[in-house]
Amino acid sequence: MSPAPPVIDLHTHSSVSDGTQTPAELVAAAAEAGVDVLAITDHDTVAGWPEATAAARRHGVTLVRGIEISCAWRHTSVHLLGYLTDPKHEGLTAELARARESRATRLERMVELMTADGVPVSFDEVLAQVAPGATPGRPHIADALIANGTIAHRDEAFRDWLGDDSPYYVGHYAPDPLRAVGLIRAAGGVPVIAHPFTRTRAGVLDDAFVGAMRDAGLVGLEARHRDHGPAEVARAVALADRLGLVVTGSSDYHGAGKRNRLGENTTTPEALAVIEAASSGATEVVRPGAGST
Repeated sequence: MSPAPPVIDLHTHSSVSDGTQTPAELVAAAAEAGVDVLAITDHDTVAGWPEATAAARRHGVTLVRGIEISCAWRHTSVHLLGYLTDPKHEGLTAELARARESRATRLERMVELMTADGVPVSFDEVLAQVAPGATPGRPHIADALIANGTIAHRDEAFRDWLGDDSPYYVGHYAPDPLRAVGLIRAAGGVPVIAHPFTRTRAGVLDDAFVGAMRDAGLVGLEARHRDHGPAEVARAVALADRLGLVVTGSSDYHGAGKRNRLGENTTTPEALAVIEAASSGATEVVRPGAGST
């Protein structure tokens, strides 16, 4: 009887961005859930990598270090995962810093608009939910509303106040996806579009533009994701096949911040091998018992 394939989850978040668990807690939770290979992909930051690396070695979890960059194309949000990038690459580092600063200033403006309309939340309450050095985001407003007893779950905040179509929504700097693909590739990393056809996004991602991203260096599509129904999965798989892209699946786990569960969607070992082979080697996959850069 052949052994069961490894459980590979390539999209998760820690408290360094908008997850609710520290990087070490995230890795421990993955080990407890039976995840063999985990990617940490916090928004616009690699700050969680060292802690996650140490935890992965303690728990015997293979770790793929990554990031998630929020991009914008024709008023459509495109989330781009970048695996195994060089954390010291100047161009990518500068772009991530610009995005983080923009996120912080937009949150303050959103809270001002909400407060003016009588929503019981202050910016100080929001800042109290952001871990030191973390990338601030809309989920931290939701967490402040949970902390002060206004709501019970982040979903309520996004339904009523924080969605892209909300009157309180304020945009933030988001690079063009083609530029972001180029920066990830220049940093030795591997770009994969996260949930490309999610039903919760404002706007629609065009197949032809995905083709342009492939021409710019895109490597894969995250087809299997909670925000994709059967039709979206089929579309993503067919498009990846037509364009020669790798197909991945992931949980997009945020701890208690979302209902997504670790390992609920997974990636095949063959797809992970393609991703690893496409990287420059500047950042290696962390495997139990082995050293890495």
